[in-house]
Amino acid sequence: MKKIGTCLLLVAMLVSGIGAAASANSLSSLGYYHTSGNRIVDAQGKPANFNGVNWFGFETDNFAPHGLWTRSMDSVLDQLAKEGYNLLRIPYTNEMLLPGKTPSGIDYAKNPDLKGLTPLQLLDKLVQKAGERGMKIILDRHRPTASGQTERWYTPSVPEKTWIKDWKMLAKRYLGNDTVIGADLHNEPHGSVCWGCGDSATDWRLAAERAGNAILAVNPDWLIVVEGVDAKVKGQSGSYWWGGNLKGVRKYPVRLKVPNRIVYSPHDYGPGVSSQPWFADRKFPANLSGVWDANWGYIHKEKIAPILLGEFGGRSVDRASKEGKWQNALVDYISRNDLYWTYWSLNPNSGDTGGLLLDDWQTWNKPKQKMLARIMKPVNGGQPAAPKQAADPAPSKKAAEATAPASGGTNAAEGLAVQYKTSNSSAAEDNMIHAAFNITNNGKTDIPLSEVKIRYYFTKDGSKELQFWCDWAQVGTNTVSGTFAPIEPARTGTDGYLEIRFAAMAGSIPAGGQSGDIQVRIAKSDWSDFNPSDDYSFDGTKTSFSDWNKVTLYRKGKLVWGIEP
Repeated sequence: MKKIGTCLLLVAMLVSGIGAAASANSLSSLGYYHTSGNRIVDAQGKPANFNGVNWFGFETDNFAPHGLWTRSMDSVLDQLAKEGYNLLRIPYTNEMLLPGKTPSGIDYAKNPDLKGLTPLQLLDKLVQKAGERGMKIILDRHRPTASGQTERWYTPSVPEKTWIKDWKMLAKRYLGNDTVIGADLHNEPHGSVCWGCGDSATDWRLAAERAGNAILAVNPDWLIVVEGVDAKVKGQSGSYWWGGNLKGVRKYPVRLKVPNRIVYSPHDYGPGVSSQPWFADRKFPANLSGVWDANWGYIHKEKIAPILLGEFGGRSVDRASKEGKWQNALVDYISRNDLYWTYWSLNPNSGDTGGLLLDDWQTWNKPKQKMLARIMKPVNGGQPAAPKQAADPAPSKKAAEATAPASGGTNAAEGLAVQYKTSNSSAAEDNMIHAAFNITNNGKTDIPLSEVKIRYYFTKDGSKELQFWCDWAQVGTNTVSGTFAPIEPARTGTDGYLEIRFAAMAGSIPAGGQSGDIQVRIAKSDWSDFNPSDDYSFDGTKTSFSDWNKVTLYRKGKLVWGIEP
């Protein structure tokens, strides 16, 4: 394990929102990605494995993911995780960010923790819940308003400055939250929009540079996802799907001030969406590889940048119908070239394509999944969280204990346990919470620290902003980060928790070994007192390390130690 000297890490975060920063250093200590040639890789250069899907609804006048009228957000995410999906592309509209906008189409009996939230707070919840399952999110600015798609990235009611301002706000909101990894700047530019023409009012390439650089100035860790146009590419002829024509990239690439952040993202559809000349070619479907190579595939093949096929899908997956032949050919193309993708869509109410869910919003579309299985990757994370009772926001102690692993809170298969001590043995009020942790590994295999998270539960005793310090860690303080999240409604002994994560550079806990000391502090922005006496995770008698099952530990999103409050 790496041992690095002491340094002080200060991070200020809002308890009421999950978008607060754990670290502003690019690729510092969290699970962000960058590009290397035509690959997306993590901070250590390991290639990313993504299985992606679109879940739409925020861009409509519901201002909420669709399907919540019939089931809980948790159950949808658990089903996605079970099927192996770990990347969500989430469309939104700028309109949902306006004051006074409220979500609709939500059954609050099934989603009690979503009641009273604004659309942006609802997005926060989705980010939180996806992150708990090891998923990543790319935000997609799908429409300026809920009324419909637009050719350009701006309109009279949503000018370019608003488009960029809203992106900067989101980049700041999720700064340091490595669940959100990228920004798809604008969905399907087309019509009057050009690529490489040099007119700032219509040149999408230049607009993507302006927005991308503004975002990276706020949040340098994000990937910048740029779609194509349809027809107007300088020096090129022919037209293609909205957002699908990326012929201009070879001569006019998007230039960003932070290197290794650009990902190009075409959209591609079949004859079930609209008839196109290449579907009538006598060589169909053998001609399709050449069509894809010419419009966007060359970017990957020439290692200019990664390709993320942001949207593709259709109702027919057989090998007899024209649409089925197209869709299977594209899946084979993705497989041969090892491309990234987010399927359109999870939603069954996509009129042209249907979804991975059938019309009951419960049943998984097995034929589609069988087709997509050819390009599904093995993924880390993306596993269902500990069992939840969606209709009961405050489970009984019996229910909570039922979700905890056996053997005093440890999972024999994982072999992990958390030891705890405090340097403040008094339960009297203090303006700081002191806690130290040591993770032991009683299993037979080494455990990467980047796969685990610790949660310490406490009451914040007020509404002030919280601050986090890592004073010392044997694995290196620069590998330790902390974020705060609320528990709503509050439970006995807690209304929120500190979640501690580790960067890949923290190394692994060897079989039979331990992490060593991880010493942290919590304070409020106004330095007012906490009253730890009733805090769920606090025990003033523990002045030396001992196992403590009121601090929980998760590996790959799964509870493997402790009892949640």
